[in-house]
Amino acid sequence: MLHTILDVARKCNARDNVSGALVCRQDIYLQLLEGSLEAVNATYMRICRDDRHVGIKKLVSRRANKRFFSNWAMLHDPAISLIWNQQQISAGILDCIPQSEIIGMFEAISHRSDLHDFDH
Repeated sequence: MLHTILDVARKCNARDNVSGALVCRQDIYLQLLEGSLEAVNATYMRICRDDRHVGIKKLVSRRANKRFFSNWAMLHDPAISLIWNQQQISAGILDCIPQSEIIGMFEAISHRSDLHDFDH
């Protein structure tokens, strides 16, 4: 199912000039969306309406001067970047983690995406 979601996301994001990254593993999915406010909001609302997604929670919303993933309709990072373990996630780390740490994780992924062959 993940590959189907990624395929659809990539097609829609390319059409709507949205870029981003998806970090996933069995217990958590973190996604960063980049583009115009209108396009990102429309993409987020489409994700919220999709019944394949549950427990959606917006962790960060901010304006950015530069895209991290401008060359990717949706980069798929298979969880090699996650810095939290299952116990931390279950304890609610995502409710109290600074936004800067989440952005920092995606920024680190963006630097590695130029060096590695991620799934795209």
